[in-house]
Amino acid sequence: MIKKVFFQIHWFLGVTAGLILSLMGVTGAIYSYDQQILNWLNQDSYVVEVATTPKLTPAQLYQHFNQQQPEIEINSITIASDPTASSIVNIKKEGARRGYNMIVNPYTAEVLPEIRGRDTLQFIQRLHRNLTAGEFGAQITGASTLMLIFFVLSGIYLRFPKKHSFKQWFFIKPKLKGRNFIWDLHAVVGTWVIIFYLLFACTGLYWSYDWWRAGMFKVMGVEQPQRNQQHNEPKNRKNKQPELAQQQVNSILTQTWTGVNAQIGREYSSLTLNIPKHDNAKIELSFVDAIPQHERARNQAVYNYQDNKFEKFELYEDKKLNEKIMSSMLPVHRGSFFGSTYQFIAMLASLAMPLFFVTGWMLYLKRRKQKKLTQAARQSMNKQQIDPNAKPWLITYASQTGVAEQLAWRTATSLQEAQQPTTVKPIQQLTEQDLLQAEQMLFVISTYGTGEAPDLATSFSKKLMQQKLDLNNMQYAVLALGSKEYSDSYCSFGHAVDQWLKQSNAQSLFELIEVDNANAADIQRWNQALSDVTQHELHAMNIEKVFDQWTLTERSVLNPNSLGQPACNIELTAPYDITWHAGDIAEIQPANARTEIQTFLEKHQIPAQTLVKSSNQTIEETLWDKNLRVEIKPFTNLETLVEQLPRLPTREYSIASIPSQQVLRLVVRQKSDTQGHLGLGSGWLTEFAQLKEKVALRIRTNESFHLIDDNRPIICIGNGTGIAGLMSLLQQRNRQNYVENWLIFGERQRECDFFYKETIDAWKNMGTLKRVDLAFSRDQEQRIYVQDLLRTNADELSKWINQGAVIYVCGSIEGMASGVEQALIDILGDETVDQLRQSGRYRRDVY
Repeated sequence: MIKKVFFQIHWFLGVTAGLILSLMGVTGAIYSYDQQILNWLNQDSYVVEVATTPKLTPAQLYQHFNQQQPEIEINSITIASDPTASSIVNIKKEGARRGYNMIVNPYTAEVLPEIRGRDTLQFIQRLHRNLTAGEFGAQITGASTLMLIFFVLSGIYLRFPKKHSFKQWFFIKPKLKGRNFIWDLHAVVGTWVIIFYLLFACTGLYWSYDWWRAGMFKVMGVEQPQRNQQHNEPKNRKNKQPELAQQQVNSILTQTWTGVNAQIGREYSSLTLNIPKHDNAKIELSFVDAIPQHERARNQAVYNYQDNKFEKFELYEDKKLNEKIMSSMLPVHRGSFFGSTYQFIAMLASLAMPLFFVTGWMLYLKRRKQKKLTQAARQSMNKQQIDPNAKPWLITYASQTGVAEQLAWRTATSLQEAQQPTTVKPIQQLTEQDLLQAEQMLFVISTYGTGEAPDLATSFSKKLMQQKLDLNNMQYAVLALGSKEYSDSYCSFGHAVDQWLKQSNAQSLFELIEVDNANAADIQRWNQALSDVTQHELHAMNIEKVFDQWTLTERSVLNPNSLGQPACNIELTAPYDITWHAGDIAEIQPANARTEIQTFLEKHQIPAQTLVKSSNQTIEETLWDKNLRVEIKPFTNLETLVEQLPRLPTREYSIASIPSQQVLRLVVRQKSDTQGHLGLGSGWLTEFAQLKEKVALRIRTNESFHLIDDNRPIICIGNGTGIAGLMSLLQQRNRQNYVENWLIFGERQRECDFFYKETIDAWKNMGTLKRVDLAFSRDQEQRIYVQDLLRTNADELSKWINQGAVIYVCGSIEGMASGVEQALIDILGDETVDQLRQSGRYRRDVY
């Protein structure tokens, strides 16, 4: 909860104050090199041609300007040791607290061209400090700087996982895509600049708040200097020292210049003499070492020109570190205090400030878009006028992937359109009382796995079907769904329900109807049988399979050199915006390889471009999705031939991505039959379909595997290509910033078969995955599987379940899913597992 609160504050402040900080970052980066920029722009002012005569002394420059421009008041004169460097005469100017610098030729006293770019840089400075809005703007920038400290500290807290490595923290992962890459860029670069941003913020606040400045002096152990109060002193002071005449100033400057250069005892790059105002025998001066630590590392001195000696001589290098820092806050702030390399890196860090604003907004907008998608409301069934004298129908369904549920609701709609009253209930909600009271019931029953009941129907199977009920008051019919490809278990649970109803004395309205892979003809037989019973003409209720033409954009092998068959990362893009939910299924219409079509046409001596009249397509185009491996009877025309060729059965794959990633990702492992032919779906997707080719695909909702919409913990368990369904769930949890996630994944070898390792590592680093346990069965002599990891972590599993965790299992039903279920029963107990299943806390997508 604390982490969630910090996250909400982090992004809220980011999308509000981020623009101000971005502006401050860019302007600060520019102004940190203000003098270098001015020097580059004004070579004609700062660099002069060396003359044969010596440079003019401060006294000579002072005398020159008093004669040529007597109206100006000179504050100080700076002479550089470099013969090509110009001299600076600082004069009093209204509105300029530190005066105005005239750049002059050190040999002729000629005033050199005005410094170009100075006004622009001063504007940038004001923009950086107060947004050019005076005190009000200063309050905004000060508050934004305080927020920067919060961003840095909360960002580290939000990113800090239990397990981490240097590489995860500091290396950008370019193979990541979409939102993961944006987050990685935001987090990794953010980690790089932590020190810089903390230093920027802590030193920047020196100018924002008096209390912060006073606190810095106290923490650093340095006495805070008092502000200059001279402007508050009475104008009529007693014992006021007389002002100096021009000739006196000339004499003092000459005497001081000679004495200082004779006694200073060290090289300097420039020396500045403040023009004395009173005859007190003292003149203040400062000088910069030949190789200074930074641009503000000035040495201070007071020279007594009457005694010809220094009364005060303070070298910057002799100061303690804390004194240096507090007297050089601007160099510390911009980074020059720590050297030119650090200053350059600090400038880059400052320029990177907009990156966090932009990536933060991108992450925020993607999160908002996903929330809108996940909040889409279900369409409810239109109410129809009902015949009050008609007997009500109770329709129940046992569904794993949603087909049985869809057919149950289609049946209810069809009956309601015929004015028949209907009620639809999932089979797990049926009670003994429902069965005893129902006069007319329809059972739409799917078979799952190797002949078992769908997950949510297990309580019905284990409890109600084990009872001997007297249902002689009930008339019923069963629609059994299955796939003939699994001949041993075809519609077996539907037959079991039908047999139990007969044993319970229920009267069948008509014989059980089997449906093979949602075959339209089978469904129509069901529809017709209901029409005969109700004596109403019912509308057709076929499950129409409308496929969209997706584009295959990427295909890569995930497990090169693996002991197992190649598993491929398949990526497809939609022709328009198509949405789905984490946990949904992609149904693919496989197609034939071009070589197989050509071989078929050559075998039957049919030209590829021959037109098929019934489809108005060429025979080559017509055969794209036909089963060409069936036995062909003699045919007189192409229409007769095509009628003999059934459509290739569709194939279903768990989706590994979510819509906001703007790509539909699958994990497909190649399968081969005994003759070495690649499987229909795996062959088409992993080898025969070409990149940029169209793939017929439709999204099928899989509500029983949908993600919970709250922040309860989840435990994702899977093996092999089952990682796909788990990846979509974790992608969505990552979007929602729900971090109580545990992944348990198994494959053969870590080196070859750790699918999506970089993404999983990134999630560990981000804190999206609180725990990851891996089982690579072939990496040690004794094979370890995911069910073994459950037993090893039995206490932790029980702890998570007690905290409300929801279990998701995706992968092969034989071996993994059955082994996981047995492990769960051994650890939690059969009754608890059943309760988890009925309450939606144990969800499976297995095959």
